[in-house]
Amino acid sequence: MAYSGKWKPKNTNKYKGDYTKITYRSLWERNTFRWMDANVNVVQWNSEEVVIPYICGTDKKMHRYFVDIWFKDSNGKVYLVEIKPKKETTPPKSPKNRKTKRYINESLTYVKNASKWKAANEYCADRGWIWQIWTEDTLGALGIRVLK
Repeated sequence: MAYSGKWKPKNTNKYKGDYTKITYRSLWERNTFRWMDANVNVVQWNSEEVVIPYICGTDKKMHRYFVDIWFKDSNGKVYLVEIKPKKETTPPKSPKNRKTKRYINESLTYVKNASKWKAANEYCADRGWIWQIWTEDTLGALGIRVLK
C-alpha cells in the first residue's frame, strides 16, 4: 500500500472542503474515495479535514491526528473512518527468543495508533458520531476493491 497521489471527485458538491487538495495515501484510500463519490447513500464526505488532538502513549506529548475520512450518510449519521490493514489493528506478537527491531517498531506504531483511536472514539462520542476502523475485510464487504 505504498501508493499516493492527488484525486479529484466527479461529484465535487458532495465533498466538504477543498476538493482540489484531496490526497490518497494508499490504493485502499483512493478506492474508498471513489466509493464515497459514487455512493448515493453518502451525502457529504471529506478526507483528512477532521483533526483531533491526542496524547501519544509513546512520548506522552500532544499530537494532531488527521482522520482518513469523515462522511454523512443519507440518514444523517456522521462517521469518522480510519483505513488500516487488519494486522495493524492488533498488538504485534512478541518474538520467542528476543525483541527484534521490527517488533519494537510495530509495538510503537500500535501504541501510537491506539492513542489516536482512543481520542477519535471520545471525539465521536462527544458529538454523537460513529467511529470505525475499516480493514480489508470491511472494504471488501462494501464492494471496495482491495488488492493484496
